Amino acid sequence: MITDSFGERVRKLREQADMPLRKLAALLDIDQSTLSKIERGERKPNAELIEKLSAIFSIDKKELQISFISDKVAYEVLSEEYSQEILRLAEEKVEYLKANKNK
Repeated sequence: MITDSFGERVRKLREQADMPLRKLAALLDIDQSTLSKIERGERKPNAELIEKLSAIFSIDKKELQISFISDKVAYEVLSEEYSQEILRLAEEKVEYLKANKNK
């Protein structure tokens, strides 16, 4: 299981590819400082950026989307007293909503 944050995952992919920040930023058509903020978790990517990252590093887009969305969920409930219970109930609600979506 990957527990790195989305930004940490991007940084590791970039470093494993021996790619400078400026080069990846250019490939993504974003400012270098924006990419740096994404890697530090100070800025969130959009769907287009996730798509580009998956193509550049030849990894499944699903992996990056899961990393990004799980970060959002984790940070949302992090400071809540009952975070584990909230996550369990949310998982049940997702299953319920999926099951009843097409009814």
